[in-house]
Amino acid sequence: MASQPTKRRRKAGKTSVASLGLSAQALQSSAPPDHIVTLGRIIADDGGSVLAAYREPYGGQWLVLAGLPIDLVEPTPYQRNVSSTHVKRLQTVIGKIGRFLDPIIAVRMLKADRAARYWTPNGNHRLSAMRALGAKSIVAIIVPESSAAYQILAMNTEKAHNLRERALEVVRMYQELARFDGTDATEESFALEFEEPALITLGLCYEGRPRFSGGVYHPVLKRIEAFLAQPLREAISIRQQRAKTVLELDETIVKHVEALTARGMTSPYLKNFVVARVNPVRFRPKTAAPLSFDEAMERMTKAAQKFNPNAVKLDDLAKAGGPPPEEAE
Repeated sequence: MASQPTKRRRKAGKTSVASLGLSAQALQSSAPPDHIVTLGRIIADDGGSVLAAYREPYGGQWLVLAGLPIDLVEPTPYQRNVSSTHVKRLQTVIGKIGRFLDPIIAVRMLKADRAARYWTPNGNHRLSAMRALGAKSIVAIIVPESSAAYQILAMNTEKAHNLRERALEVVRMYQELARFDGTDATEESFALEFEEPALITLGLCYEGRPRFSGGVYHPVLKRIEAFLAQPLREAISIRQQRAKTVLELDETIVKHVEALTARGMTSPYLKNFVVARVNPVRFRPKTAAPLSFDEAMERMTKAAQKFNPNAVKLDDLAKAGGPPPEEAE
């Protein structure tokens, strides 16, 4: 008797995903709109060359693929510094294969005080490598909306950001927007660009103290920070004061860490241990009303001032172990 074919069962928890976006044929199935045609003419006037205009496949937004004079392209002014090792690696690979195959992302930025430039929020390492190789031009995907230049954290996929890089990029972007934005735009209106409010305060801390241990304070700040309702040009002074408060607290924490080290405690997590001991939100019940930044930092500062390094035992430190993964930088 022939055996019956077995039916495959769909694994529990898996659901089918509906198709989204455009088909391959639809990416160039219609004529570009007027603003894309105009952008193409402007690129040509800048000395560039339009290679194609097309709709990206997910949201159907129009983009321009173009060759740009490399002298007109520069990184956004608030992103992290390039890694010389990464640039050299790219330079070697591009030179070896004799091809540049990965277009950068660029946005045309027109400033009143200077000629137009093409900012790249995603492609600074490739741009640097091509410059080092002596390239005259570079291929870029031009995003028509200038706001894309401020979406660096969402768009930059060249290398995973650590906490310090993310925070510094956010605060440099914040300062740029506060300087040039003539509207009453608030932090909330740039939630995508800033990613999370704690990064703004941390970025200012890193600017004031480059070797600041931001990862130790990040879990606390994530729970007590919120985007401010004031316009950026006003809110930045509040952020600067908050950064000053965190740095003053850190000075007290550092003294306790030094006292523990003097007692022979050499764990790499001494600072995490001290901060955890004075953290007012660590064991706060979920049903309790959230603490504001000022309330939490006031309690944390008082607890830090009362902290007694001489009362800490080696067993206490051993039980504490290392920091949770989210605190690592």
